[in-house]
Amino acid sequence: MDNEEVLDFDVDDDGIDIEHNDAIDMLDSPIPDAANYFPDGDLEPYDGLEFESEESAKAFYNSYARRIGFSTRVSSSRRSRRDGAIIQRQFVCAKEGFRNMNEKRTKDREIKRPRTITRVGCKASLSVKMHESSCKWVVSGFVKEHNHELVPPDQVHCLRSHRQISGPAKTLIDTLQAAGMGPRRIMSALIKEYGGISKVGFTEVDCRNYMRNNRQKSIQGEIQLLLDYLRQMNADNPSFFYSVQGSEDHHQSVGNVFWADPKAILDFSYFGDTVTFDTTYRSNRYRLPFAPFTGVNHHGQPILFGCAFIVNESEASFVWLFKTWLAAMSAHSPVSITTDHDAVIRAAVLQVFPEARHRFCKWHIFKKCQEKLSHVFLRHPSFESDFHKSVNLTDSVEDFESCWFSLLDKYELRDHDWLQALYSDRRQWVPVYLRDTFFAEMSSTQRSDSINSYFDGYINASTNLSQFFKLYEKALESRLEKEVKADYDTMNSPPVLKTPSPMEKQASELYTRKLFTRFQEELVGTLTFMASKADDDGDLGTYQVAKYGETHKAHCVKFNILEMRANCSCQMFEFSGIVCRHILAVFRVTNLLTLPPYYILKRWTRNAKSSVIFDDYGLHAYDNYLESHTVRYNTLRHKAFNFVQEAGKSLYTCDVALVALQEAAKTVSLEMKTEGRRTIANGHVKGSSASDGEQLRRNEDCQQEEPEDEMDKKIIQLRNELELANRKCEAYRTNLLSVLKEMEDQKLQVSIKVQNIKISLKDNL
Repeated sequence: MDNEEVLDFDVDDDGIDIEHNDAIDMLDSPIPDAANYFPDGDLEPYDGLEFESEESAKAFYNSYARRIGFSTRVSSSRRSRRDGAIIQRQFVCAKEGFRNMNEKRTKDREIKRPRTITRVGCKASLSVKMHESSCKWVVSGFVKEHNHELVPPDQVHCLRSHRQISGPAKTLIDTLQAAGMGPRRIMSALIKEYGGISKVGFTEVDCRNYMRNNRQKSIQGEIQLLLDYLRQMNADNPSFFYSVQGSEDHHQSVGNVFWADPKAILDFSYFGDTVTFDTTYRSNRYRLPFAPFTGVNHHGQPILFGCAFIVNESEASFVWLFKTWLAAMSAHSPVSITTDHDAVIRAAVLQVFPEARHRFCKWHIFKKCQEKLSHVFLRHPSFESDFHKSVNLTDSVEDFESCWFSLLDKYELRDHDWLQALYSDRRQWVPVYLRDTFFAEMSSTQRSDSINSYFDGYINASTNLSQFFKLYEKALESRLEKEVKADYDTMNSPPVLKTPSPMEKQASELYTRKLFTRFQEELVGTLTFMASKADDDGDLGTYQVAKYGETHKAHCVKFNILEMRANCSCQMFEFSGIVCRHILAVFRVTNLLTLPPYYILKRWTRNAKSSVIFDDYGLHAYDNYLESHTVRYNTLRHKAFNFVQEAGKSLYTCDVALVALQEAAKTVSLEMKTEGRRTIANGHVKGSSASDGEQLRRNEDCQQEEPEDEMDKKIIQLRNELELANRKCEAYRTNLLSVLKEMEDQKLQVSIKVQNIKISLKDNL
């Protein structure tokens, strides 16, 4: 029969077709109340039992299954060849048969998240067929016995065929969802309304799925509004970027949508080193599936790198979205990216951003923890604090591991599946594993905010699509106004210095106000720290830095004196781009008075978005720095210390060292007298090697051939000319920088005026 499976039913000999419905489940369609057909609720099926319709038979068997403790589904049916009408049905226990692992749909693809095996070959079933004469459905076969344990009455509501969302329940869910409530709170209200979870008739998962389906249907109906808005934005400004997955002309087949305005694209070029992809809407608190790409600007404020409407949440759709966003940002991949803790998103990130460090949002994990471990939070008020300490306040991997397992033992959670899964992903959300990567956060314990950080006060749980556009634009204007205000304060309100340190003054002229305040905290914090040298390995020195009397809490700082680079065990600079107090303490004891250029990230400076540089660091900064007095002093002191240590080991080496020092002193004195003759055009002195005896002899010969007075006059003349040239250059440079700074200030003032005019026009409208 045309590739169809023939089932051995007891039917009449007239021709019939067979329709196999192995995948149909009782949950797929509403089941009438069996009490409408059989007032006696304790009736058991038997051969010859009659029903008015197929639906009444289905309802009766499902009601019987609920009373006994098992779930049902439709297994197969037969149709008449004459008119195609169904003339026979078989209802079975949901555990009937076995899963076919060789099905065509599983042969050609890898199953990433295999479902639990539920079918165990149970034979329990009810067969009914329709009598043509009476048009009634009659039981033709009934198998009572099961080969598995039945479910107790207090758990029957979890069985799939008995989970039904009634009409009144749907109405209540719709009302509460519109008010901004999430599925967990809605279920609490339903349990209270119906008098218990078993009387609600469905689970929180069913409620969550119903809410998600409602939202997707609503979005599909309104998607044309979004496309019209994006088309208009692109028509007004061709630099406005948007892309649609699927067919833009047929909005019913539209998938995800992405867009980015010119400012978002430009901001990414300045601050695109770290990105957050925010999917807070997935918690079902938000009616709109709105997911922004955000970052952090030089004032520590959130900035926007583009937005997406997520209609499809498959891995392929997220891959399309990430690739589209990357193309809009000129294919410049970020150093790090933060997303929700989700396996599908993780797979998409790994495919599109293989080089980026992927972090799971700690805020989402903590929130999910409150849901997954609600019983622990209620029973143990101290659990939240202990969980926070184990994650945020541990200084090393060893400390975290110790605190984590102590936490599990204390609250008897060693066997908790969700916590085990969370621990296996620890390298992607616990701070101690992430401190070696830049995330632009002020500290490793900073709270990773969600969608509220950028759109707080504008887009909320009750926002619909028709309201979205106006609120979205208001949020952009507000953020721009705050950024302009921060720029103005940085340029026109010098911060108050708290120390006489040249490093503090240097930082106040480079950093924005917000970042300087953070740096100032670290600099002042060094006053309570002591740095002691623990090891000296040539050019690399190791220091132990700790507060007085707290040596057991010391941080280890390794400092390369020649390269002027230090690494601290706290890894604050790697994580936030701000040098920590431990490194600053080492700089203090080694007489390093200014910050090396390596420790000044342009993205944190007031000139982060400008090509104009107002400080000496832009003019051969590293070369000038290496020639500074501090570096020369530290280098000589380091070499001399090693020389003295070796020479002092015996009397003979000590005498040799003294002779060598006397010769070196004579050489340095001679070089100082002839310094002017080797002055180069930029005013810097090229040091000559003390071992170059031939060059020294030539200098002595020149001095003997030329009268000393005449030579001194020439040296003085050259020095005067050089000093005059330097003063002129400095005057020109000062004037040029003054003009450039004035231009930047005027540009900023004009920007502020434009924003004020825009805001006033909006208010008037």
